[in-house]
Amino acid sequence: MEIQVNQELSGKVAIVTGGANGIGRAIVELFLEQGAKVVAADIDEAGGKELVAQLGGSVHFKRTDVASEADIQALVDYAVATFGGLHVMVNNAAVSSSLTPVFLDLDLKDFQRVMNINVLGVMLGSQRAGRHMAKNGGGSIINVSSIAGTLAGHGPMTYRASKAAVVQLSKSIAIDLAQYGIRVNCLVPGNIVTKILAASLGTAAEKMSPEKFERLDTAYRETMMAGQPLKRQGLPRDAAQAALFYAGDRSLQVTGTVLPIDGGITAGDPVNHVVRIMEARAKAMED
Repeated sequence: MEIQVNQELSGKVAIVTGGANGIGRAIVELFLEQGAKVVAADIDEAGGKELVAQLGGSVHFKRTDVASEADIQALVDYAVATFGGLHVMVNNAAVSSSLTPVFLDLDLKDFQRVMNINVLGVMLGSQRAGRHMAKNGGGSIINVSSIAGTLAGHGPMTYRASKAAVVQLSKSIAIDLAQYGIRVNCLVPGNIVTKILAASLGTAAEKMSPEKFERLDTAYRETMMAGQPLKRQGLPRDAAQAALFYAGDRSLQVTGTVLPIDGGITAGDPVNHVVRIMEARAKAMED
């Protein structure tokens, strides 16, 4: 079958959780450009309504708590009733946890909240979308993890644990649902410009002046870039392009994969240690 360059998602219906902002919104926008009808789900009602007002009639918004079984089922039912089916489910909604780098000092008060949204939300979304797809010819489920879930390191510990769970959950679901013609794949964004830093800072971010937060955000991005071989700032649209690949017919033979969108961070250490060793050797050999 020949794949058209444009309108790759024509005739498809998609749900995007966390669709009002950041990567989720970029996915909604690109899917619409490619001909899909989309239900954007989020707890941010103001952002959701703004999105619908800007993007038009092919996108609907439904307020959804992804950690709620009833809300997720209602979301799937709404998409099917509104647009006549469901072909693509993007489980993108997530929250951050404390940036505390020392495990022994970690406050675990938000552990359950993070796990409920980041892990249970993906499980519920995959299950309820999968139930519909299994009875209607298959489909594509796209789960959004993070490089924090594939690389070990200092905090945020709870966030790392939740995103690692998404990776393994995606692979396991892919194996289980393959019999129904349902593909399940996982995106692993890295240094992408979103509101995740502000979310991780919580009330501290709200107390900062815009200028101070911009300086902090710049420092954060520079720190991330130091460990990134490809010296280009990642954008939400980059993650959306990967989601488009998984959503459309270009990936009909692809399931159970984990795709980093990180400028090479997970490929390995960008520091040329051989050069440093040779420089140290030369210095040591000086008279």
